[in-house]
Amino acid sequence: MEYAAGPGDEPYDYYGDGEGNESGPGAQCEWPADWEVSFSLLPVLYMLVFVLGLSGNGLVIFTVWRGPRAKRRAADTYIGHLALADLAFVVTLPLWAAYTALRFHWPFGSALCKLSSYLVLLNMFASAFCLACLSFERYLAVARPLPRGRPVRPGASPASLLPLAGLWLLAGLLALPALLLRDTQLSPPDNLTVCDLDLSGLAGPRAERYWLGALSLATSALGFALPLLLMTLCYCGIGAAVSRHFAQLRKEQAKRRRLLRVIVTLVVVFALCWLPFHLLKSLYVLSGLGLLDLPCAFLGLVVLLHPYATCLAYVNSCLNPFLYAFFDLRFRARALLLLGLRRALRGPRPGPEPGPGPGPGLAGSVSSTLSGQTQKSEIHSLATKV
Repeated sequence: MEYAAGPGDEPYDYYGDGEGNESGPGAQCEWPADWEVSFSLLPVLYMLVFVLGLSGNGLVIFTVWRGPRAKRRAADTYIGHLALADLAFVVTLPLWAAYTALRFHWPFGSALCKLSSYLVLLNMFASAFCLACLSFERYLAVARPLPRGRPVRPGASPASLLPLAGLWLLAGLLALPALLLRDTQLSPPDNLTVCDLDLSGLAGPRAERYWLGALSLATSALGFALPLLLMTLCYCGIGAAVSRHFAQLRKEQAKRRRLLRVIVTLVVVFALCWLPFHLLKSLYVLSGLGLLDLPCAFLGLVVLLHPYATCLAYVNSCLNPFLYAFFDLRFRARALLLLGLRRALRGPRPGPEPGPGPGPGLAGSVSSTLSGQTQKSEIHSLATKV
């Protein structure tokens, strides 16, 4: 999710510096030709992310909002909105796949250029903000648990919807430059139509690269660095709280290690998916601003690797629901119930043969499973989503 362009564009095109812009980063460098395999491999990867992301995030949304409201946790609301942000993005991937397969030629018109670029950037901000809010909510749930006897009100209260409304409003505002400044334009020397950011009407040639650099660095800071810092701080606090909790229970040492491993895994997956993209982009922009003196060979490698770093970042949009389903037993049980996979839910269990009267059938089994999960310590709900 970049500030200017779709997946596969070269970094200088991402920020509006066309290939012939002498004031852009690396203006004295001769850029290497794109790897031919990129024009066939990247579209396949984008379509794979599209299929997995569409089905996975669709299942998360279906499970969260079709499940019983009485059993819905506060974290589930953030999970649903995170899936919604990912889903809004992955529906644009067929356009970017075709764009890459056509060697970065955009045949879909100006409106789709603006809209799809806006959704890409909206997803980046909304996903990061959802994860940060979810991390903070999990930290409060562990560090400041409710007193015994005080009822927990499931579902989303009007007050709990305010952070959600705020994060979507902020994400929408921060993504506006993509909607307002992106457009189709001809790119020399092949006169291909590209979907790119154009600041020529706002700044002169010399000032344009500083505007573009500032927008790019601000995007990386607000859409990655600061949310990741908040997540790290929250999970450090969560880890400390979990350690204090289990320090009093020697027999729970294995469970403590497992929960901490889950927490670290979820944070690391987010960081690994996004770090290469933001790192390569920032190195390129800092070089263009004259703050880093990088050789042309290194900048050329950045240009070649950037589409693959972008693809890795996009993979996070299809990994999110699978990570959530893998680590959250409650979600997995509810999803299997809604999908009608009864055999997977039943499993062998001791007890007398069910008679004609009321008994522990499928609904009772699932209800018992979910109830048992709810009655466990709040520590268990750490294994949700970052």
